[in-house]
Amino acid sequence: MTVFDWHSDPITRKTPITASYRNTQNVRRFFRLQCGPRFRFDRPFMAWLKSNVQKTMGDAVDEWKQRERESE
Repeated sequence: MTVFDWHSDPITRKTPITASYRNTQNVRRFFRLQCGPRFRFDRPFMAWLKSNVQKTMGDAVDEWKQRERESE
């Protein structure tokens, strides 16, 4: 089994969040495409990502959008 390369492997909503997860430019591009130009990493969201191994990047997009709605 190969380790997912967060720097260069294609990311989709089905991509699992793994223990090797990193906040890379590739990840940032994915979130900006999915969430829009207002996307920003913040500490609580980064902690959520690290603590939710086995969820998917789609789950992460949904979580970020929920947090954004709650902050409005």
